[in-house]
Amino acid sequence: MTSKPSADATTPEQRQAALDYHRWPQPGKLEVTATKRVATREDLSLAYSPGVGYACEAIAADPAQADLLTSRGNLVAVVTNGTAVLGLGDIGPLAGKPVMEGKSVLFKRFAGVDAFDIELDAKDPERLIDIVAAMEPTFGGINLEDIKAPECFVIEKTLAGRMGIPVFHDDQHGTAIVVGAAVSNALELVGKSFESIRMVVCGMGAAGVACVDMLVSLGLKPENILAVDRSGVIHTGRANLDPSKQAYARDTDKRSLADALHGADLFLGLSGPGTLSGDMLATMAADPIVLALANPYPEILPSEARAVRDDVILGTGRSDFPNQINNVLCFPYLFRGALDVGARHITTGMKIACVEALAALARQAPFQPGAPEFGRDSLIPNPLDPRLLLELPVAVAKAAMDDGVASRPVADMNVYRQCLASLSARLNAGLAEDGTV
Repeated sequence: MTSKPSADATTPEQRQAALDYHRWPQPGKLEVTATKRVATREDLSLAYSPGVGYACEAIAADPAQADLLTSRGNLVAVVTNGTAVLGLGDIGPLAGKPVMEGKSVLFKRFAGVDAFDIELDAKDPERLIDIVAAMEPTFGGINLEDIKAPECFVIEKTLAGRMGIPVFHDDQHGTAIVVGAAVSNALELVGKSFESIRMVVCGMGAAGVACVDMLVSLGLKPENILAVDRSGVIHTGRANLDPSKQAYARDTDKRSLADALHGADLFLGLSGPGTLSGDMLATMAADPIVLALANPYPEILPSEARAVRDDVILGTGRSDFPNQINNVLCFPYLFRGALDVGARHITTGMKIACVEALAALARQAPFQPGAPEFGRDSLIPNPLDPRLLLELPVAVAKAAMDDGVASRPVADMNVYRQCLASLSARLNAGLAEDGTV
C-alpha cells in the first residue's frame, strides 16, 4: 500500500480556513427563516390563532392536506447516528453534525428542498428505527447518512417498509447512482457493454454493496464480479459472511486483489488509499475503467495510473481531479422529484431513471463555454450544471408515477418542467455575494 502523498496533505491554513468558515459570521451553516409575513395583527391571526386552527381541522379531515398547508411536503430529515462519518469512522453524532448541516445546505442550494439535520445518539438499530419512524408526521422524506454497515441495510429496509414517505440511504444509493452513470458513459466511450465486462470491487461496505447491486440492475452479470474486502476475495469457502457479502461470494481460486484484477475491465474502489498499485493496473484489460473513490486519498492517484496505462479512464471522489463521483449530482434532485409527486417510496425504477438522466446529460453540449465536453475526462455532469434541476426530477417523477408510488401524480410534465425552470432561476438569482441562498 502506498503512502499518502504529501502534496495532498491539508495545510494548517486550509484547516483554519475551514474552521473559520463554520464559525463566522455565526456558528454553523443553517438557520430557520419564516416563509410568511407576521407584521400586523391580521398576519398574526392567520399565522397562529385562530387561523392555524382551520389548517389543523383541514388536515385532520384529510391528512394529504398536510403537504399543501405546511412545509412537510418540501422537508427532508438528514439523519445520522455518527457511526460512519466520511472517512473518519465512528466519531459519534455530535461530531457528525457539520456533515449533516452541509448536506442540508446542498439540498436547499441545488434543489430548493428544505432539510433539518437530525443527529441521534442511537447506535442500537431498533432504537434508531423507532425514533426515525416516529418522525413521519414532520417530514416528507428521510435521508439516512453516515450509518455503518451492515446495520444500515436493516435500518433502511425496515424504515422503508414502515414509513409511507421516501427513505434513502445516500451513502449506498447516491453513490451507486453516480457510479452507474459514470460506468455507463465510460463503457460507451470504449465500445464495451455491461453484459460483456468483468469487474472487481474492492470494499464491500454500504456503498460497495449498493454500487454492485446497481451495476447488476444495469446489466452486469453477477458471475462476472469478484468482490474483495480486508480479508481478500469473497469466495464461497469463507465463513461468517454477512448476507450482503454472501450474495457476491464466488467459487474461485483467486484470493488477492492482484489475482482478481488480471484481465478485469472495471475496478471499483471503495476502500482506502494506495490499495490499487500500478503493477495491478498493468494487468487489467484494454481501456480499463478505474473508479478509485476512497476519500480524500484514492486507491490510486491519477498521475500514478497514467504513468502505467495511457488508455485508462479514471474517476475519483475528489473535486481537484477529473470525473469526480459526487453524490450531490443525485440526492437533491432525486428527492425533488420524489417530493413533487408525493412518492411513498424510492423504487429501483426511480434510481435507474436518475442514472439514465445523469448519463444522458453528460453527453449533451457543455452547460457553459469552456466547460469540458463529454469524453474520458468528463464522464458525468458538472455539479454546478443548472440543467440537473431540469432533467433529473422529471425523470424521477415519471418513474415514480410509472411504478405506482406517486400519491400526487403530475398532470402535465411540460408545466412541471416550467416550474423547475422557475425554481432554478430563483435559486441562482437568489445567490448572494457570500454564496447564501
